[in-house]
Parts: sequence; structure tokens; C-alpha cells
Amino acid sequence: MKVVEKIERKINRMQEGTTFRYRQLGLDQSEYSAAAKAIERLIKKGMIKRLSTGVFYKPKESAFGELRPREAELLKPYLFQDGKRIAYITGGSLYNRLGLTTQVPKTIKVASKVKRVTTKFGKTEVKPVKSYVDVTNENFFLLEILDALKDFKTIPDLDKKSAITLLKDKINKLSENDQAKIIRYALKYPPRAAALLGAILELSKESKDLDGLRKKLNPLTNYKLGIKEETLPTAPEWNIN
Repeated sequence: MKVVEKIERKINRMQEGTTFRYRQLGLDQSEYSAAAKAIERLIKKGMIKRLSTGVFYKPKESAFGELRPREAELLKPYLFQDGKRIAYITGGSLYNRLGLTTQVPKTIKVASKVKRVTTKFGKTEVKPVKSYVDVTNENFFLLEILDALKDFKTIPDLDKKSAITLLKDKINKLSENDQAKIIRYALKYPPRAAALLGAILELSKESKDLDGLRKKLNPLTNYKLGIKEETLPTAPEWNIN
């Protein structure tokens, strides 16, 4: 089978809006040279589009014209390495998706401990930030919560009362194992994130070992997050005001 036929068959099986690299096409290393020429022909035919160097996507058509892949799909080639997650979207994009802010940032931040993700999609820049712990597919959603706790004071357009309710709901829905993990990860984060996590966890009726979080905090330090006691009754116990 010719390389172009192999690529077309693979692309035809993909869902619209899917991003991919050469290695997702099931090609041998020796076929990459021919594949590059085949890819250029498919781009000219409109079958696929180039997202950035070495990254392509299958366009999705709607009644209003072509739709670009979703943000998470656009960044998928950069969030995974050899099939394993090594990064996640954080910052304003994350807080918008979580419903903590209505603002849509012009810059997308990607957190990773092993890779600096820097690229651009049209006018949207992607910038790297350092993750506090190694990122996996099993823990990135916990790191998202911790990032929101860490940045609580600086999230734009934040309704603090609604935000506490939303974060409390997310944390309370975690399994016992995941709650133990998020406590452990919080020890790697700035103290303000550990304090806010401890205050939220202490609201739960189920008893948890929060001594590790308390030991991380300086008893003389106050965390000025603008949270009223009526919004988070346990806040004073964790020096949050």
C-alpha cells in the first residue's frame, strides 16, 4: 500500500476535530519522507490542516463553516508524550472552564515538570509554567484544583462565595484515596493553597488527617484571600481572612 493511501485510510477513521502527529499515522521511520509529501498534498486538498510544525488536524465542518478543534484537542499533542500525560492546561483557561471566571485569556498556560510547552495558534500564545509535581493522567485533575486554590486571590472576575461552593463540591466528591493524594500534593504548593485546602476539607463531616497541612503553615502568617468567615467558617482556624 502506498504511503498516501495508508495516511488517507488512517485519517478517514479519525473523528473530525482530531489533532495528530506523524507518529499517530502508523508509519515506519523509512516512510516519513514520503509521508511529508503526502501530507502537503492532503493539506492542499483540504482533507487536513496544519496546526503547527509537525502537528495537523482533521477539520470539522458545521452550518457556519469550519470549526477549529477545541482547546484541549489543539493542545493534546503537547500534553502527552509517548501516550502518557506529562502536562495540563492551567491558568485563566482552566479557571474559565471550571466556571470560576467569565474571562477568556489571550494566553494559554500549560504546566509540566518535564517539558516546556511553547507554541502559538493564530493569535493565541501558549506559555509554559512549572508544575509542582510530576503530571499523570491519574492526578492532573487534582493539580487543577490545587492551582485554583493557589491562585484564588488573583483569579479575575471571581465571585468568592460561589467559588468556595464550587471548589468545596469538587473536593468533597473526590474519593478517599484522591483526597489523601491532594493533601500530599498540597505540601509541594505554596502555603496559601495548603491553608485553603485544609479549611475546605475541615468542613467535611468525615474526619481526615490534616496535621501535615497544618505543619506546613507558619502560625504567625495570615493568608489574605478576601474570604469572609460566613463563606468559609473554618477560615480563621487556618489564618485565612
